[in-house]
Amino acid sequence: MEDSIEVILQNYSGVFPTNRPHPIFSACTGALLTGLYGLWSLFTLPGFRKIPWRLKVPYLPSSKDQTANVMKLLEGRSGRLADLGSGDGRLVFAASAAGFQSTGFEINSILVAYARSKACWTGVPSRQAVFVKKDFWKTDLSSYNNVTAFLAPGVMEVLGEKLLKELSDDALVIACRFPFPNWPQQSSAGFGLDQTFAYDISTVRSYLRSEAKPAVQ
Repeated sequence: MEDSIEVILQNYSGVFPTNRPHPIFSACTGALLTGLYGLWSLFTLPGFRKIPWRLKVPYLPSSKDQTANVMKLLEGRSGRLADLGSGDGRLVFAASAAGFQSTGFEINSILVAYARSKACWTGVPSRQAVFVKKDFWKTDLSSYNNVTAFLAPGVMEVLGEKLLKELSDDALVIACRFPFPNWPQQSSAGFGLDQTFAYDISTVRSYLRSEAKPAVQ
Protein backbone atom coordinates (compact mmCIF):
# COMPACT_ATOMS: atom_id res chain seq x y z
CA MET A 1 0.00 0.00 0.00
CA GLU A 2 1.25 3.45 -0.82
CA ASP A 3 2.37 5.63 2.07
CA SER A 4 0.09 8.43 3.11
CA ILE A 5 1.15 12.02 2.50
CA GLU A 6 1.79 12.44 6.24
CA VAL A 7 4.27 9.55 6.25
CA ILE A 8 6.05 10.87 3.15
CA LEU A 9 6.44 14.33 4.66
CA GLN A 10 7.70 12.83 7.90
CA ASN A 11 10.30 10.73 6.08
CA TYR A 12 11.55 13.70 4.04
CA SER A 13 11.40 16.32 6.76
CA GLY A 14 15.21 16.53 6.69
CA VAL A 15 15.20 17.25 2.96
CA PHE A 16 12.48 19.88 3.10
CA PRO A 17 13.14 21.91 6.26
CA THR A 18 10.12 23.61 7.74
CA ASN A 19 11.96 26.03 10.03
CA ARG A 20 10.81 29.61 9.60
CA PRO A 21 12.75 32.78 10.47
CA HIS A 22 12.02 34.25 13.85
CA PRO A 23 9.43 37.07 13.61
CA ILE A 24 11.84 39.54 15.24
CA PHE A 25 14.55 38.66 12.70
CA SER A 26 12.11 39.14 9.83
CA ALA A 27 10.97 42.49 11.21
CA CYS A 28 14.55 43.73 11.67
CA THR A 29 15.51 42.64 8.15
CA GLY A 30 12.50 44.43 6.68
CA ALA A 31 13.26 47.60 8.63
CA LEU A 32 16.90 47.52 7.50
CA LEU A 33 15.97 47.10 3.84
CA THR A 34 13.40 49.88 4.11
CA GLY A 35 15.97 52.18 5.68
CA LEU A 36 18.54 51.41 3.00
CA TYR A 37 15.99 52.11 0.28
CA GLY A 38 15.07 55.40 1.93
CA LEU A 39 18.73 56.44 2.15
CA TRP A 40 19.30 55.45 -1.48
CA SER A 41 16.24 57.45 -2.52
CA LEU A 42 17.47 60.58 -0.76
CA PHE A 43 20.70 60.58 -2.73
CA THR A 44 19.52 59.37 -6.12
CA LEU A 45 15.96 60.52 -6.70
CA PRO A 46 15.65 64.25 -5.80
CA GLY A 47 15.17 66.31 -8.96
CA PHE A 48 14.48 63.29 -11.17
CA ARG A 49 10.92 64.36 -11.89
CA LYS A 50 12.26 67.44 -13.67
CA ILE A 51 14.39 65.38 -16.06
CA PRO A 52 13.00 63.47 -19.07
CA TRP A 53 13.02 59.74 -18.40
CA ARG A 54 15.55 58.93 -21.14
CA LEU A 55 18.05 61.40 -19.65
CA LYS A 56 17.82 60.28 -16.02
CA VAL A 57 21.04 59.01 -14.47
CA PRO A 58 21.29 57.74 -10.85
CA TYR A 59 24.09 58.90 -8.58
CA LEU A 60 27.18 56.73 -8.75
CA PRO A 61 30.37 58.20 -7.24
CA SER A 62 33.69 58.03 -9.06
CA SER A 63 36.36 55.83 -7.55
CA LYS A 64 39.77 57.19 -6.55
CA ASP A 65 41.37 55.48 -9.53
CA GLN A 66 38.79 56.89 -11.91
CA THR A 67 39.32 60.40 -10.58
CA ALA A 68 43.09 59.96 -10.92
CA ASN A 69 42.63 58.80 -14.52
CA VAL A 70 40.57 61.90 -15.33
CA MET A 71 43.27 64.14 -13.89
CA LYS A 72 45.89 62.29 -15.92
CA LEU A 73 44.00 63.11 -19.13
CA LEU A 74 43.71 66.75 -18.05
CA GLU A 75 47.47 67.18 -17.67
CA GLY A 76 48.70 70.22 -19.59
CA ARG A 77 45.22 71.72 -19.73
CA SER A 78 43.88 74.81 -17.96
CA GLY A 79 40.87 77.11 -17.93
CA ARG A 80 37.26 76.40 -17.00
CA LEU A 81 35.95 72.92 -16.31
CA ALA A 82 32.37 71.68 -16.07
CA ASP A 83 31.62 68.39 -14.34
CA LEU A 84 28.22 67.12 -15.49
CA GLY A 85 26.45 65.34 -12.65
CA SER A 86 29.08 66.24 -10.05
CA GLY A 87 27.58 64.21 -7.18
CA ASP A 88 29.54 64.76 -3.97
CA GLY A 89 32.05 66.97 -5.81
CA ARG A 90 35.14 64.78 -5.64
CA LEU A 91 36.15 65.43 -9.26
CA VAL A 92 35.50 69.17 -8.94
CA PHE A 93 37.75 69.30 -5.88
CA ALA A 94 40.51 67.40 -7.67
CA ALA A 95 40.30 69.69 -10.71
CA SER A 96 40.26 72.86 -8.60
CA ALA A 97 43.35 71.65 -6.75
CA ALA A 98 45.06 71.36 -10.15
CA GLY A 99 44.24 75.00 -10.96
CA PHE A 100 41.01 74.67 -12.95
CA GLN A 101 38.08 77.00 -12.39
CA SER A 102 35.62 74.19 -11.82
CA THR A 103 31.83 74.09 -11.78
CA GLY A 104 29.84 71.07 -10.68
CA PHE A 105 26.34 70.69 -12.14
CA GLU A 106 24.04 68.57 -9.98
CA ILE A 107 20.24 68.38 -9.57
CA ASN A 108 20.32 66.55 -6.23
CA SER A 109 20.01 69.26 -3.57
CA ILE A 110 21.44 67.00 -0.84
CA LEU A 111 24.61 66.31 -2.82
CA VAL A 112 24.97 69.98 -3.73
CA ALA A 113 24.66 70.96 -0.06
CA TYR A 114 27.23 68.34 0.91
CA ALA A 115 29.73 69.51 -1.72
CA ARG A 116 29.29 73.16 -0.75
CA SER A 117 29.76 72.31 2.93
CA LYS A 118 32.90 70.35 2.18
CA ALA A 119 34.29 73.24 0.14
CA CYS A 120 33.63 75.55 3.09
CA TRP A 121 35.20 73.16 5.62
CA THR A 122 38.32 72.61 3.54
CA GLY A 123 38.74 76.28 2.59
CA VAL A 124 38.41 75.83 -1.17
CA PRO A 125 37.95 79.31 -2.74
CA SER A 126 34.62 79.82 -4.50
CA ARG A 127 36.46 81.11 -7.57
CA GLN A 128 38.04 77.66 -7.93
CA ALA A 129 35.12 75.36 -7.12
CA VAL A 130 31.44 76.18 -7.57
CA PHE A 131 28.54 73.79 -7.10
CA VAL A 132 25.22 74.68 -8.70
CA LYS A 133 21.85 72.96 -8.43
CA LYS A 134 21.12 73.15 -12.12
CA ASP A 135 20.12 70.89 -14.98
CA PHE A 136 23.11 70.83 -17.33
CA TRP A 137 20.88 69.60 -20.16
CA LYS A 138 19.27 73.06 -20.13
CA THR A 139 22.53 74.96 -19.64
CA ASP A 140 24.73 76.51 -22.33
CA LEU A 141 28.20 75.03 -21.81
CA SER A 142 29.98 77.13 -24.44
CA SER A 143 32.04 79.01 -21.83
CA TYR A 144 33.84 75.82 -20.73
CA ASN A 145 36.88 74.44 -22.51
CA ASN A 146 37.01 71.27 -20.39
CA VAL A 147 34.03 68.99 -19.72
CA THR A 148 33.91 65.79 -17.70
CA ALA A 149 30.99 63.38 -17.43
CA PHE A 150 30.28 60.11 -15.64
CA LEU A 151 26.82 59.27 -16.93
CA ALA A 152 24.88 56.25 -18.18
CA PRO A 153 25.68 54.77 -21.61
CA GLY A 154 22.13 55.41 -22.81
CA VAL A 155 22.57 59.21 -22.69
CA MET A 156 26.05 59.53 -24.19
CA GLU A 157 24.86 59.94 -27.78
CA VAL A 158 22.42 62.70 -26.80
CA LEU A 159 25.11 64.38 -24.70
CA GLY A 160 27.51 64.23 -27.63
CA GLU A 161 25.04 66.08 -29.84
CA LYS A 162 24.66 68.81 -27.22
CA LEU A 163 28.41 69.24 -26.73
CA LEU A 164 29.10 69.42 -30.47
CA LYS A 165 26.59 72.26 -30.74
CA GLU A 166 27.96 74.27 -27.83
CA LEU A 167 31.68 73.68 -27.26
CA SER A 168 34.51 75.44 -29.05
CA ASP A 169 37.07 73.58 -31.15
CA ASP A 170 39.73 73.81 -28.43
CA ALA A 171 37.54 72.02 -25.88
CA LEU A 172 38.43 68.67 -24.35
CA VAL A 173 35.74 66.24 -23.22
CA ILE A 174 36.43 63.37 -20.84
CA ALA A 175 33.98 60.50 -20.41
CA CYS A 176 34.23 58.13 -17.46
CA ARG A 177 33.65 54.40 -18.00
CA PHE A 178 31.23 54.82 -20.91
CA PRO A 179 32.70 56.26 -24.14
CA PHE A 180 30.86 58.36 -26.70
CA PRO A 181 29.58 56.20 -29.57
CA ASN A 182 31.14 57.02 -32.95
CA TRP A 183 33.61 59.54 -31.50
CA PRO A 184 37.34 59.01 -32.15
CA GLN A 185 39.29 58.93 -28.90
CA GLN A 186 42.29 61.17 -28.46
CA SER A 187 43.56 59.07 -25.56
CA SER A 188 42.41 56.99 -22.61
CA ALA A 189 43.61 56.14 -19.12
CA GLY A 190 43.00 53.18 -16.84
CA PHE A 191 41.22 49.90 -17.41
CA GLY A 192 37.87 48.30 -16.78
CA LEU A 193 35.34 50.19 -14.68
CA ASP A 194 37.84 52.98 -13.96
CA GLN A 195 38.75 53.66 -17.59
CA THR A 196 38.36 57.22 -18.87
CA PHE A 197 38.32 58.53 -22.44
CA ALA A 198 39.46 61.92 -23.78
CA TYR A 199 38.06 63.59 -26.90
CA ASP A 200 39.31 66.65 -28.75
CA ILE A 201 36.23 68.44 -30.08
CA SER A 202 37.99 69.76 -33.18
CA THR A 203 39.11 66.23 -34.10
CA VAL A 204 35.64 64.83 -33.44
CA ARG A 205 34.01 67.43 -35.69
CA SER A 206 36.48 66.78 -38.51
CA TYR A 207 35.95 63.04 -38.23
CA LEU A 208 32.17 63.28 -38.25
CA ARG A 209 32.23 65.64 -41.26
CA SER A 210 34.39 63.20 -43.20
CA GLU A 211 32.07 60.33 -42.30
CA ALA A 212 29.06 62.32 -43.47
CA LYS A 213 30.51 63.04 -46.93
CA PRO A 214 28.93 60.95 -49.70
CA ALA A 215 31.18 58.35 -51.24
CA VAL A 216 32.74 59.37 -54.57
CA GLN A 217 31.46 57.20 -57.42
